[in-house]
Amino acid sequence: MGNKKILIADDEPNVCSLVSSMLGKDYTVLKASNGEEAINVARSQKPHLILMDIMMPKVDGYTACSTIKTDQSTKMIPIIMITGVGHELNKKLANEIGADGYVTKPFTLQDLLDTIGQFVRYPK
Repeated sequence: MGNKKILIADDEPNVCSLVSSMLGKDYTVLKASNGEEAINVARSQKPHLILMDIMMPKVDGYTACSTIKTDQSTKMIPIIMITGVGHELNKKLANEIGADGYVTKPFTLQDLLDTIGQFVRYPK
């Protein structure tokens, strides 16, 4: 199928590979290794959903999320923050800057699919 595009923005190659292998058979997976790249890919590729790590080089996930959500051409793209930090304050900040969801690492495939399914219709 692969017609729905999901952008994975994470500076850890193993996380990108893992998530890509989990989603690759059902979605077209785009990758960004930092927040600046995530913003550029979001603008050029218009993915159906973005999975965004918080702690990344160049531009952190919060700033990238805020930038994407304030840009007229990308503001409607759902963004799910994926992070190893599960503190309520981080979740609150993510929500305040426009993130649509929050998943804490480690997560299961089902956790990820359930969260994605809230925003993108599963391609079956």
